[in-house]
Amino acid sequence: MTSFDHVIINANIATFSAHYGFNNDKNEDARSIPYGQLENAAIGIKDGKIAWIGAQEQITTHLPHYQDKQVTDADGKWITPGLIDCHTHIVHGGNRSNEFEARLQGVSYQDIAAQGGGIVATVSATRAASIESLFAQSEKRLVALMKEGVTSIEIKSGYGLDLDTERKMLTVARQLGEKYDIHVSTTYLAAHALPPEYKSHEQDRADDYIDQVCEWLPILHAEGLVDAVDGFCENIAFSTEQIRQVFEVARSLDLPVKLHSEQLSDIGGSALVAEYKGLSSDHLEHLSEKDIKKMAASNTVAVILPGAFYTLRDTKLPPTEALRKHHVPMAISTDCNPGTSPLTSLLLTMNMGCTLFYLTTEEVLAGVTVHAAQALGLPNKGKIEVGCDADLALWNIARPADLAYQMGLNPIQGIMVQGQWRDTI
Repeated sequence: MTSFDHVIINANIATFSAHYGFNNDKNEDARSIPYGQLENAAIGIKDGKIAWIGAQEQITTHLPHYQDKQVTDADGKWITPGLIDCHTHIVHGGNRSNEFEARLQGVSYQDIAAQGGGIVATVSATRAASIESLFAQSEKRLVALMKEGVTSIEIKSGYGLDLDTERKMLTVARQLGEKYDIHVSTTYLAAHALPPEYKSHEQDRADDYIDQVCEWLPILHAEGLVDAVDGFCENIAFSTEQIRQVFEVARSLDLPVKLHSEQLSDIGGSALVAEYKGLSSDHLEHLSEKDIKKMAASNTVAVILPGAFYTLRDTKLPPTEALRKHHVPMAISTDCNPGTSPLTSLLLTMNMGCTLFYLTTEEVLAGVTVHAAQALGLPNKGKIEVGCDADLALWNIARPADLAYQMGLNPIQGIMVQGQWRDTI
């Protein structure tokens, strides 16, 4: 009790840990406790890890052994795991607010694309940006997320579509993690769209491009830039067989896979990612129940992205009830990107998950903590239990539901990363 580096006292804790009753409704012998919550509790932290959790009264007599700077009195406020944004494209050049204006005036997406807009516009801006400029543009988005309690984030490439720019994007992602000393998972998404140089009036050379994507992956992996591999499997992007080629290279490198799938149609992307025991399948508005069963069998997380649904004014809801029925864990994320989800608020994303997709407040909070950690393959993050990383967020709220209920009010009091409280960002 007197050997901790730091102690947090007088806290209410949303642990999201099965040890404290979170999600125990599947176990008939155990009682399910919302959020795995502990009231009037304390946490002991050692070497950047959670070393002890217990009732406040268990540590009170030991407090005189600690210096004031080693003790945080939460004064009845709530502690959650640090939030995790598990699907983002925050590294990109430029923005597309001009297209947003045009669409509001009735210009179709097809017309915008024909005029050099859409993803091609972002590819052009990202290719043209220096590494310093790309870092400066992307940094603003990361800081906005950190100010709302984010302590881990996934960042994808995919707006380069050539080796040099994919490398530049992944390098910036690594640099952001180093500067802000938070966990950044980098994801290789060169199979995002067909670049302009592979398109012609006669034919698209998608197979040729996929061959290049497969050649670049081992190069960037050898440079230490790739933690996982993603693709866009859709009628407007790449087929399951083309994505399979990329996944085979990922498997040969022992890299986990994930996929943008079933956003616009059902062509079997989630079944493919389940076959490779992928970390997650993302978007999922058109996901079928048979493929949900495959995701359940492979322990693949369903990542739900309400920001894109909202921006695109979609009407096809993801099959959340079927995902619940088959016990597929659901994560949610901002999907921050310049075209379909220019969203840098994970708190607002949670509200959208409740309001648009009828998720419960417990589900959306689990979706940005424990299930988001699973979607990134981070078993030591996203929950508060002994042995996990001491990545925490302190909130001035009455109950955990407030984080999803309030819009535009940020009740953050502080974030801890690897056992260290951060100064104001």
